[in-house]
Amino acid sequence: MFDQLVNADAELFLYLNNLGSEGWDPFWLMVTDKLYSIPLYALLLFLIYKYRGVQTLLVSIVVIVLMITFTDQFTNLIKHTVERTRPCRTEGVMEYMRFVAERCGRFGFFSGHSSNSMAAAIFSGLLLKPYYKNLIYFLIAWSMLLAYSRIYVGVHYPLDIICGMSFGVLTGYGFYKLCLYILKRRNISTF
Repeated sequence: MFDQLVNADAELFLYLNNLGSEGWDPFWLMVTDKLYSIPLYALLLFLIYKYRGVQTLLVSIVVIVLMITFTDQFTNLIKHTVERTRPCRTEGVMEYMRFVAERCGRFGFFSGHSSNSMAAAIFSGLLLKPYYKNLIYFLIAWSMLLAYSRIYVGVHYPLDIICGMSFGVLTGYGFYKLCLYILKRRNISTF
């Protein structure tokens, strides 16, 4: 059964990856590059400051740093424990795929891009929900777009992405709750 799942994952990867074309490659390389997300993160921090104040912003920054560090390090721990090679390094897959990324890391399960972006989306979407009710849906869609870019450029299988996003949801929610707890303990208004 496990082999069937892995084979289905590889087949789905090849299907999705091969939907790409050279004309779209620059767009997806931009989406997958973490630097292009900086303006969005800066806007989210500004909105936290604008609606929640400087104290909440400072607590949020500390919690976000802890969240991204935790998510990133846990992802690396899982990658080096599971040791599932990336599609761009897997014989029987790499010969049939489009490799667009600039480099191909060693292990890919599960996706750090997916977990980090989804954690940030859930955390900031929940924190700003009283002011922007539908923002969380936009942020989840943005995170899913970023996650798909990892398949497009050839460095992650769909299960890497799904597991990464799922972990990101849990992490984002958990650190959101931690942020609220800290704000309450410091007698800073949470809403």
